[in-house]
Amino acid sequence: MAWYLNDLIRLVNSQSAADEVVAAFEQLTQAPLPLDAFTAMGDRVLAWNLPAPPGYREMKRDLFLQIEPRWQPFFDDAQSAIDWRQVGWGGVFIDDRPDATQGQICPRGCIPALDQPKTTPAAQGNWYPDNAIVFGLVINGEARAYPKNIMEVHEMVNDTLGGRQIGMPYCTLCRSVQAYLTDRAGSFKPLLRTSGLLSRSNKFMYDLRTFSAVDTFTGQAISGPLHRAKIVLPQATVVISTWAAWRKAYPNTTILAEDGGVGRRYPANPLRGRDDQGPIFPVGPVDTRLGVHDVVLGVISPDGRALAFSRAAAQLAIKAGEPVRLAGVTVRADADGLRAFAGDTEMPSHEAFWFAWSQFRPATLLWQRKQ
Repeated sequence: MAWYLNDLIRLVNSQSAADEVVAAFEQLTQAPLPLDAFTAMGDRVLAWNLPAPPGYREMKRDLFLQIEPRWQPFFDDAQSAIDWRQVGWGGVFIDDRPDATQGQICPRGCIPALDQPKTTPAAQGNWYPDNAIVFGLVINGEARAYPKNIMEVHEMVNDTLGGRQIGMPYCTLCRSVQAYLTDRAGSFKPLLRTSGLLSRSNKFMYDLRTFSAVDTFTGQAISGPLHRAKIVLPQATVVISTWAAWRKAYPNTTILAEDGGVGRRYPANPLRGRDDQGPIFPVGPVDTRLGVHDVVLGVISPDGRALAFSRAAAQLAIKAGEPVRLAGVTVRADADGLRAFAGDTEMPSHEAFWFAWSQFRPATLLWQRKQ
């Protein structure tokens, strides 16, 4: 029942109720909690990996639907691959707007996606500082830069680039941005949205058209019609770079319009150091070979193994003329970022905090620079 108490602590709305939940948890588990019980309780149950009690999905459904009734299709799928023990509430509501091109505000508050955002040529992107971060994408020779500050507000973009449809989630908690080809999903044409839920501090995204949950980190459908069809969205490489370096490497790049195409104003630093002291939601046990928030370039090797390259170490090695190789994969510089190759074939890759990559891609082989 520790799992249920862990769910309850996130939903109570008074200190006295929270104190009662903490007291019950401590009595049940004989494990005293520190003052920051919210995170500590979740980290402990994730580390213990206790089995869920009988009927846990239904118990959790009855609790969570009091917050957001529109989550019901996720809970109703008894055959889903969702591990409900790891799912928590991120504090916002579901984005189920059918059209996110006009910038409408979610009435109750959500993380609002952008659909087909307006862009400008690089020459009209001087509003964005040269040293600010962009997420760079090249598909079929067409390049585009997605400013980090805009992505921190929307966390999801559905776009067309190089003649392909893409869905691009950004998990600010994981520092992970992926680009999925959404026109390669069988007969489906997913339109990705943010649910407002989290899975072990990772964004919980879903396809609005089928209400199928999709693992944000792997692109694998885990509920609904997409799950039954065994859909895994193919991934493209995202390069994290400064705007100046990206623009120099790809002079014909476009960049999202300053107002996102929806008339918004975006602060330079929307998160204002929110994660500077470490994860703000429970993540459970973390592989100790790197720090929780060390950044890695993640890639799947040709033989299916998960690889992680320390970003800082790889950049130092490349600058010094040293090879950066592991399990048949070589990392090379691109603008201020990194790309991965097996021979001359590019391997889809993306950066992430170490805690996230090592959790969602277990048994990771780690490359670090030899001293």
